Amino acid sequence: MNASALPAAHAATAAPAAAPPPSLSTLAGQAGSVPLTRVSLAYIEPRFKLYLRFGEPARTLRLDRWRRCAVFLPRAMFCRVRWQANDYGTIRWQLMVMQAATPLDDMQRIPGVRPGARLLLHAEGENAVRAVLERIDDIDAQGIAAIDVSPAYWRTLGNRLAARLALPEYTAERHAAWLAGRALP
Repeated sequence: MNASALPAAHAATAAPAAAPPPSLSTLAGQAGSVPLTRVSLAYIEPRFKLYLRFGEPARTLRLDRWRRCAVFLPRAMFCRVRWQANDYGTIRWQLMVMQAATPLDDMQRIPGVRPGARLLLHAEGENAVRAVLERIDDIDAQGIAAIDVSPAYWRTLGNRLAARLALPEYTAERHAAWLAGRALP
């Protein structure tokens, strides 16, 4: 360990402990009578990964060594990636961008997402998933949080993937227009 890292390490230990995450009953009270969206996640080293690429869960529950459950409040955006392999290599790539729904929203039933979510983008196959991951990396490089991106952009990206057309860029101008439109009454 070099000397420049030592003060930072001591400062981190001297800081007060972070408050524990809120309980599920507290989260349910914040959301009113709206059900929370629970997303199953798993990781089995050489064979299976089911993880969040982006999203800010209100709480993450560790079920055991391999499984977790992320809990999202209504209207939260998140992206779940599924990678699966067998003895001969990768057999499945899947990426879904979803939005946690309210009782008044239409929602799809998606395995591992309870009670369901609004599916904004669904990509299957290595090339499609890599293309979407590149777009997410480009959005992050602009300093825009992927959870704040317009749902219409994710739908457009999914439609362009399905039609095998050129994928649109998400620009700062497009993001500013989305934020301005959302602020209108």
